[in-house]
Amino acid sequence: MNFEDFNLSDNLKESIASMGYTQATPIQQQAIPMILANKDLIACAQTGTGKTGAFLIPLLNKLLGNEAHYIKSLVLVPTRELAKQIDEQLEGFSYFLPVTSIAVYGGGQGDIWDNQKNAMVNGVDIIIATPGRLISHMAMGYVDLTKVEVLVLDEADKMLDMGFFEDIVKIIQTVPKERQTLLFSATMPPKIRQLANQILRNPEQISLSISKPAEKIEQITYLVGDKHKIALLEYLFKEKEIESMIIFTSRKNNVGEIVRSLNKLGFKAGGINSDRTQQERESILQDFKSRRITILVATDILSRGIDIENLSHVVNYDVPQDAEDYVHRVGRTARASSNGVAITFINEKEQYLIPRIEKLIEKELNKLTLPESIGISPLYQPEQNAKPAFNGKRKFYRKKK
Repeated sequence: MNFEDFNLSDNLKESIASMGYTQATPIQQQAIPMILANKDLIACAQTGTGKTGAFLIPLLNKLLGNEAHYIKSLVLVPTRELAKQIDEQLEGFSYFLPVTSIAVYGGGQGDIWDNQKNAMVNGVDIIIATPGRLISHMAMGYVDLTKVEVLVLDEADKMLDMGFFEDIVKIIQTVPKERQTLLFSATMPPKIRQLANQILRNPEQISLSISKPAEKIEQITYLVGDKHKIALLEYLFKEKEIESMIIFTSRKNNVGEIVRSLNKLGFKAGGINSDRTQQERESILQDFKSRRITILVATDILSRGIDIENLSHVVNYDVPQDAEDYVHRVGRTARASSNGVAITFINEKEQYLIPRIEKLIEKELNKLTLPESIGISPLYQPEQNAKPAFNGKRKFYRKKK
């Protein structure tokens, strides 16, 4: 289905065409008509399927002709990176439209806060915000959400995982009850269903390929001890045609160590984790997008929503504890119908996690041993280190001193 087939304004169609989009993805084909018809919506689809366009395009079309100066639409997202990316995509879709937007997220210099404040005080059509930052502005008394017409929760499952439930409820209490609500999520755990039942009215539902990586992702695993992982990365870069690579690690302390090791080997690498300032994270991410660095090492902060064009490879430096996180990590590649390769390093202690991933994606992962030049692979014996299946997210509590 082409975007020309939707009941959209000519200027919006021109903006979409200028971005190089002609064919709508399955989630866009189903969601856009429902949103244009003012239906509440629960949409569950795997990462990289075009969810952002599925709600931005009809949202922009609904705003046309309403030039009043107040906050008309609110999009809540889990991370500053996703807020910034959605705002950038919004600028493209609205290039020929008289629509204003602002991304509201934490970090950065004081002028960023002032720009966010001025936009909300003077009236802006669309706010894309992280819950915590928006709550901070609301506490100052100048944020008026009483005329919001459309509320969007993007990556809702990730927001709840990050502990934003109470903030979301507080924000929703300030917007009108008579509104259109759209909930987009990669997964649908019980808590998301509970939230949906509270905030949506007779919603339409879309569910596409839940919790399965895109078909065009080649998924490979290597049985490798920790001491051989850097050597394996060096081997892969020499033997494979790698244009760009994101390396995910569950431990933020590993990020700097991996970057330093790769730089010593002559590779151009940079790292992002939660300890980096917003300015540092944006600078490194821009260097990666512009190919000034070839390898980006990151924690799961980048596993949701971030769209990198022509990303050829994703490496799981360690196996994610949550099988769902595996899907989100590997989903960074093979986006927009392109091909990609996802490689997972499996040490002895993490082998028990692999059957859980295979059960979730309904596919057995191809397990390779190390080249002889690197070393000997551990035997694959996932039952040896098996641990009880954990249902839900782990919580860690630090004792007060």
